[in-house]
Amino acid sequence: MPYEITIRRRVEFSETDMAGIVHYSNFFRYMETAEHAFFRALGFSIVTSTTRPPVGWPRVHAHCDYHAPLRFEDEFEVQLLVVEKKSKALSYQFRFRKVGDEPREVARGRLTVVCVTHNPDGSMSAVHIPKEIADRIDEAPPELMEG
Repeated sequence: MPYEITIRRRVEFSETDMAGIVHYSNFFRYMETAEHAFFRALGFSIVTSTTRPPVGWPRVHAHCDYHAPLRFEDEFEVQLLVVEKKSKALSYQFRFRKVGDEPREVARGRLTVVCVTHNPDGSMSAVHIPKEIADRIDEAPPELMEG
């Protein structure tokens, strides 16, 4: 659907800290991985030069709340839901769920990105999401954001 994607992966040893749990910063990497998968599922890359003008997606807000740890070898899913689509920005909700013997939600995050183009002087300017991208993205139904 054009408002969600779920990816599955396993915790790598290099993603854990001295306590043997996933370091908090890796959850932001997982969010980015899900976002890239979402754009690929739409037929685009997060880095595109196929639109005119070429656009990028810097982060303007990011947070994550943690409920339970993930450990080395745990299998988990990251679900991305588009919670808001504006003319120049997208907001995503992420749900992190451990799968397997003890399935449960372990974290929930949010990310807001703004569509920008790069100016000749190196600065960025917010621009409308290109029509070919915007037409392929919908907001998730509100009932999916609950629970």
